[in-house]
Amino acid sequence: MLDNPTAVRRAAMDLLARREHGRVELVRKLRQRGATDDLIDPALDRLAQEGLLSEARYLESFIRYRARSGYGPVRIREELSQRGLLRADVEQALAESGIDWAEQLLDVWQRKYAGKLPQDMRERAKQHRFLSYRGYPMELISELLRGKLSG
Repeated sequence: MLDNPTAVRRAAMDLLARREHGRVELVRKLRQRGATDDLIDPALDRLAQEGLLSEARYLESFIRYRARSGYGPVRIREELSQRGLLRADVEQALAESGIDWAEQLLDVWQRKYAGKLPQDMRERAKQHRFLSYRGYPMELISELLRGKLSG
């Protein structure tokens, strides 16, 4: 039971030691472990002041991880919004990520479809659905499937 400031801080630091977390995510996890908001907020404020809790680092880490896993900006944006992050912060982090989404799309497509353009409408729809589900913008997918995006 997290019933004192030290226990809450220690639990938060344990979570942060494993990987970066966003504030909303940490609050949820600490609540699940029995901490109250009046203990959580001051502990997280202090961790943020000390530079141990950083939304910017969390966003950067999350975007890199999901991009390496083959997901595009549309899906990543949605996942971060569902995690309670501000849209403006998410947009800024995506813009600053330095990821070439067209290159990422091409890589995912080549791994999945061995670089074979669809031969008919059914196959085109199938590839389009897959890449769209992965979170790539429609314009980029269309360009790729028309053969106008190459590595």
